[in-house]
Amino acid sequence: MAMKDKKNEFLTEVELEFMTLLWQLGQGSVRDVLAKMAPARNLAYTSAATILRILEQKEFIASSKQGKTFIYRPLLAKDAYQSRSLRKLSENLFDNTPSMLVARLVDDTDMTEEALEEIRALVEMRLKNDTS
Repeated sequence: MAMKDKKNEFLTEVELEFMTLLWQLGQGSVRDVLAKMAPARNLAYTSAATILRILEQKEFIASSKQGKTFIYRPLLAKDAYQSRSLRKLSENLFDNTPSMLVARLVDDTDMTEEALEEIRALVEMRLKNDTS
């Protein structure tokens, strides 16, 4: 699935909200997605259906009809979108230098010692696997 339009490679904030819900659900109808949404969101059925149709047009999701209901499922895995988004962030904001991105993350957040140790373990595991 090659996306033709560069602007369609990334999700808007509301599209990401819907994709996150679909990733959690695995698949679902408009009503399923609305039911998973925070009650304070108070989004109309027609608005939700429109957002799902846009996601389908952008080829992030696919639908199939079951009776009178459309069931939507993600075409793109969450980790694949995370990787795509981080690459773009690294390119645009960190001069395509991933170490700058990680340095900013580690320096500017209130990371616990436990979180820093997890990051160290992940880096060490990656280095070990790359040399094997």
